[in-house]
Amino acid sequence: MGKDYYKLLGITNGASEDDIKKAYKKLALKYHPDKNKSPGAEEKFKEIAEAYDVLGDKEKKEVYDKYGEEGLKGGQPGGPQPGPGGRAGPGGNTFHYSFHGDPHQTFRMFFGEGNDPFRDFFPRNQGFGGGFGTGDEHMDVDDDPFAHFGGSRGMRGGHGMMGQPRAKRRDPAIVKELLVSLEDILNGTTKKLKITRKVLNSDGRSTRNEEKILSVDIKKGWKAGTKITFPKEGDQSPNTVAADIVFIIKDKPHPLFTREDTDIRYKATISLKDALCGGTVNIPTLDGRRIPLNLSNVIKPKTVRRIQGEGLPHHKQNTKRGDLIVEFDIQFPSNISESAKSRLREVLPSA
Repeated sequence: MGKDYYKLLGITNGASEDDIKKAYKKLALKYHPDKNKSPGAEEKFKEIAEAYDVLGDKEKKEVYDKYGEEGLKGGQPGGPQPGPGGRAGPGGNTFHYSFHGDPHQTFRMFFGEGNDPFRDFFPRNQGFGGGFGTGDEHMDVDDDPFAHFGGSRGMRGGHGMMGQPRAKRRDPAIVKELLVSLEDILNGTTKKLKITRKVLNSDGRSTRNEEKILSVDIKKGWKAGTKITFPKEGDQSPNTVAADIVFIIKDKPHPLFTREDTDIRYKATISLKDALCGGTVNIPTLDGRRIPLNLSNVIKPKTVRRIQGEGLPHHKQNTKRGDLIVEFDIQFPSNISESAKSRLREVLPSA
């Protein structure tokens, strides 16, 4: 009975090319002699190398699936026999295969690296006790062989897969609210913001504190929630990409107005007399003017009036403005005389 290469790699006969590669990668890293010092690990490393040498080659795999190990290696089995693939082959064949005997060669060809693929990852005599280090000989390696050391393909000494420099991790964005008055949204302005951040020195390792002024140009009509990003203006460090600084516009509370998109709302306090009999109310505007508003009709609770074009600019068409919405707070008297009540009963309509 020949070797079952599928079983050696821990996969089924119908495994795909990708499954074969994943299986060999996992086991080769697990049983590599530089990492695994347990008895039998070196022999296991050699067996899985031979298994991959066969199953990883389309032509060898096809012969092996038909005729098994004996047929693959040019043996002359006595009559047709099934291979591990379950299909019968002829009594003999002319295919002659023999494993080259060097599992490290298979390993190097797979990973495309020099004589010792672990050298760049874990330099000897640098705290790792010769390779991966003692006490870790039985670490199970998943599809990412370096997840054990933290981070996807993150290696000590700033190296990633196959000794290449590891890509720097980007620090998360620093997000700050920026309070902006309605007057600034009306006219536009520039905000000067001073930040202090860490900056790398010329040696690429040490840092110093540096002050910097960031200028934020507030455009007319900008809405609350607008984001302004300054790329890579956060703290610098040797191992990370500086964070972006993001400012988010937020409306600064106003003593007179509240914002409703491009409209602004103002609450005018009037007396019951003015609400019923009429009068004039001076309505303030964002630019400091006052607009007289005549009350010719009865002002009922929840009544609103619009003064067109006295709101905020439209962001995409800032020559056009929203409205100033006036709502009314009708002040009722706290008491009233009997004579006044009598007169009111005579003139006010019944419900």
